[in-house]
Amino acid sequence: MVAANALLGLPPVVVGLALYLLLSRSGPLGALGLLFTPGAMVVAQTVLALPIVTALVHAAAADLWAEYGAALQVDGATRLRAVPHLLAMAPLQLVTAVLAGFGRTVSEVGAILIVGGNIAGYTRTMTTAIVLETSKGDLSPALGLGLVLIGISIAVSATIFAYGARGGQWW
Repeated sequence: MVAANALLGLPPVVVGLALYLLLSRSGPLGALGLLFTPGAMVVAQTVLALPIVTALVHAAAADLWAEYGAALQVDGATRLRAVPHLLAMAPLQLVTAVLAGFGRTVSEVGAILIVGGNIAGYTRTMTTAIVLETSKGDLSPALGLGLVLIGISIAVSATIFAYGARGGQWW
């Protein structure tokens, strides 16, 4: 768990550089042909989001284990067998973990620029387009895209929490 917590502040450009070296033609995973593709961008975002989701889910499960672990063990559950039961007791914490991971990926620029290349119509994302427009000094489209991105983020969070509040069920 120390590793997940240590990687919470993982610098995106370092992740991008490491993945670039792994995915480049001369790299160990170069044969996959992922560099400068949406797949490479998904890998980068997954690497960045995973420590956040892992640390938050672990914290929720650890708290519940401290409270209910003894009872679960009395009923014959091992730590591994108790995990699904503990996670079922923490739907709000799981949703928060997923939303935190989503927030990390939706705001990502550094790693996806390096492994995706910002290719118009193929690997350009809203965040990379904002960087491009800003660097050109064209702030109107950059601001517009920024507002759309904020709107999407709010809409995703609001939809998930409205769904949970409506039925009391998260899934």
